[in-house]
Amino acid sequence: MKVLVTGAAGFIGYHVAERLLARGDEVIGLDNLNDYYDPALKRARLSRLEAHDGFRFIKADLEDADAIARLFAEERPERVVNLAAQAGVRYSLENPRAYIDANVVGFLNILEGCRHGEVEHLVFASSSSVYGANTALPFSVSQNVDHPLSLYAATKKANELMAHTYAHLYGLPVTGLRFFTVYGPWGRPDMALFLFTRAILAGKPIDIFNHGRHVRDFTYIDDIVEGVVRTLDRVAAPDADWNPEAPDPASSSAPYRLYNIGNNRPVPLMDYIACLERALGREGKKNFLPLQPGDVPATHADVSALANDIGYQPRTPIEDGIAKFVDWYLAHYDENGAFKSNA
Repeated sequence: MKVLVTGAAGFIGYHVAERLLARGDEVIGLDNLNDYYDPALKRARLSRLEAHDGFRFIKADLEDADAIARLFAEERPERVVNLAAQAGVRYSLENPRAYIDANVVGFLNILEGCRHGEVEHLVFASSSSVYGANTALPFSVSQNVDHPLSLYAATKKANELMAHTYAHLYGLPVTGLRFFTVYGPWGRPDMALFLFTRAILAGKPIDIFNHGRHVRDFTYIDDIVEGVVRTLDRVAAPDADWNPEAPDPASSSAPYRLYNIGNNRPVPLMDYIACLERALGREGKKNFLPLQPGDVPATHADVSALANDIGYQPRTPIEDGIAKFVDWYLAHYDENGAFKSNA
């Protein structure tokens, strides 16, 4: 297939594009290479993708309507995986407009491109953050998610609503995936595992929010990619059993589906840190802090729907996943925490 992957120089986008290329698909990678975090890391991911004959890169902003329309008209992708977004819960407190531009305006441009380009299936990234104030665990896609705790979460809920509208009005098959705390090699430097590793190796204290009482459904990148690719291959279809008098948010009479994609094995944050310390062979200094605005204390993904529909089964325990991340980090970063671009 010819697949457009947005955010191809990002963490998940890079891995998804690499998997699609490995199986023989043609991949058009879109990214704006912004400086939300070190662009050198993004360029390094991109260079690995450009080593494949089936890959072509286009630099553009999602919110540039003309550029996105031109991309769809010229490339005519058969399917689309939209992973480009302004990420990060805490950064949304500092720069809210970036989230509306990329995650709402940009997503509208993707939907319009898919609509007019007659795309067979759009798979898009949502987030576990949409569960917001919910405390009923495990989180189920059939639960109400009308109480987001950050603007980032609100934009992801908006994406789900916008996608359903296009599925209903134009028959565009769409599937949303709510990602749960993804980690692994080539990960984002603003994520906890990366920050903890860098600080521990530098002998600096690590900031541990909610006084270490967080619980997260940490999900290894290979398990995420397997779920994304399998979902892309299963085109969303209307649910014949959908009942408008008792509507299930996870499906529809339109070709629309929502899934959680997580590990389904929540881990206390302090256990996660202990596992990292063992992999690094040293103990970190700890700075315990209160719960941050926009954060939720615990996440736990109910992945039964994804398991039933595509056979999704996460397989990577945190011990293995963290060890693989540490091996990658030590190979690509120096003792000062600087990226070695030639590694």
